[in-house]
Amino acid sequence: MGIRVTKTLSGSNMCNQNGTTKQEHNTAVDSSQDGDRGAWSHGFEFTLACIGAAVGLGNVWRFPYLCYRSGGGAFLIPYLVMLLLCGIPLLFMEFSIGQYTRLGPVHAMAKICPLLKGVGVATVAISFILCTYYNVIITWALYYLFNSFQSTMPWQTCNNTWNIPENCSSGFPGNATHLQSASQQFFDRNLLQKTDGIDQIGKMRWELFGLLILSWVIVYLCIFKGVHSTGKVVYFSATFPYIILIALLINNIQLPGAKNGILYFISPNWSKLSEIQVWVNAAAQIFNSIGISFGQMISMASYNKFNNNILRDTLIVSLTNSATSIFAGFVIFSAIGYMAHIHNLPVDNIATDGPGLVFVVYPEAFTTMPLASMWAALFFFMLLCLGIDSQFAMVEVMVTSLMDSFGKSLLKVLRRKELLVLVVCFVAFVLGIPNVAEGGIYVFQLLDHYTAVVSLMFLAFFEVTAVCWIFGVSRLSHIVNEMLGAPPNIFFKVCWAVISPLLVMTILISSVIQYSPARYGKDYTYPGWAEVLGWFMSLSSIIWIPLGAVHTLYTLPGSLLQRLKLSLLPCDEFFVPLKMPTSSSQLTALTKPPENTPLTLQESPL
Repeated sequence: MGIRVTKTLSGSNMCNQNGTTKQEHNTAVDSSQDGDRGAWSHGFEFTLACIGAAVGLGNVWRFPYLCYRSGGGAFLIPYLVMLLLCGIPLLFMEFSIGQYTRLGPVHAMAKICPLLKGVGVATVAISFILCTYYNVIITWALYYLFNSFQSTMPWQTCNNTWNIPENCSSGFPGNATHLQSASQQFFDRNLLQKTDGIDQIGKMRWELFGLLILSWVIVYLCIFKGVHSTGKVVYFSATFPYIILIALLINNIQLPGAKNGILYFISPNWSKLSEIQVWVNAAAQIFNSIGISFGQMISMASYNKFNNNILRDTLIVSLTNSATSIFAGFVIFSAIGYMAHIHNLPVDNIATDGPGLVFVVYPEAFTTMPLASMWAALFFFMLLCLGIDSQFAMVEVMVTSLMDSFGKSLLKVLRRKELLVLVVCFVAFVLGIPNVAEGGIYVFQLLDHYTAVVSLMFLAFFEVTAVCWIFGVSRLSHIVNEMLGAPPNIFFKVCWAVISPLLVMTILISSVIQYSPARYGKDYTYPGWAEVLGWFMSLSSIIWIPLGAVHTLYTLPGSLLQRLKLSLLPCDEFFVPLKMPTSSSQLTALTKPPENTPLTLQESPL
């Protein structure tokens, strides 16, 4: 990437390459670029799409258990504090970047901090890896959905061909470690048909293979027109889960033992607040749930009108996401309390997190409820909607970045953007096939551990460093002021400058200190070669950060110190181009701009 050194006059009436004012440029973008690149038909579609992206399966299977284990109701204090100090400011930051630059994360980060332009590529890489295996969860939901339309659900009894009768229990086995519940055997021996380890990948699960194709067809049909089609789908897919959650809670609280389960969920253990790890867990949950550093919020905001009220959207999305997590906790633990009651077991024996909660524990609960098949079908359709919404956002990151980088060239070959979306979906489908083999669950767990756990916090740290510390709070405040007509208040400035970056750094350090190799369940440890493969997958996203820095420094003129100074200066989309410096003295002069005349960089079209 060539870097053009440019100088812009301070103020809002700056000129672009064509000599038009910034205001004229914005009007042109609203009228023409939106037609070429796509734009949300209504701001509410953007809000719903972001809610759908943020509110995912983790809200249902991760937060309730984390809250229960981290102090119950007392955990809400660190959780809400971290939402206020980390979640809301960083989401506002990403919305601002996307909406102002109208670019995906790759080019947006390159404009903000050329030295760390690799962060944008890394976010695309991590989102693409994630979407290759995330659709497998949608595949499981489809499998359970289709099996729900039976008078006796297949995970209800121990007399099926896949069961091992001598160690199968129609209820939860409690402390009898040699027994498995019927729902656990259905998940392990019917759905997965899992082998003994990742080194025994086994045969293809053709039923799951077919459902994986179906899941990608659904995703494609929902997003092939870009934000024009996604914006319509989210009216249903982002709202329907709330209808089901409300209906489930109304049903559950009428069941015996439900209130005890809710009390287990919310009863405060104030002593937990003195544990640093509880606060770190709260920050990590906020960070992962909202989806900071996946690139999806930047991508979706890039399709907004220039003056869309992103502060309002930030508050709606972040507060809705957290409220959904808390509400889902009531739904989940009311059912767990009911299960504990009918099996005469403590809640500890039933409460769990991850896929086991929604594919083992909750299906077992449905078997004893009135209208079991109806509730099961609605629940798994809800999971399908939650998964699809999150998948929209991850695929959109890849499509947006490809169009920003190679749009004209790709359209010359593929003719239509719809074909590009098809190619992205097909490649992700092919890469996800190993997850639906008999040993695919081990591949799934390995990818999830090294992508969503190990890589993410490294990317988050460098993204926050690039935007908050190198690009700077003053510049960030300036672009917010241009879009909204008012600068952000002191709260956001303090969070961006100090609090949020330090919290991200704390989470990263804690993750490194507490690192443990990937495991499946309580007993299975991955072999060494699988750990190497996991680290390779992790590095496949992280490596773009140093590569981007080296490339930027290599292409700039001047001494190493001068190149470093230039690489830390942001690009400006609206500029009056100057001649590239040809001598060291000219370069030195440009790196010391006159007062009130900030130096900026512009990506060369070459």
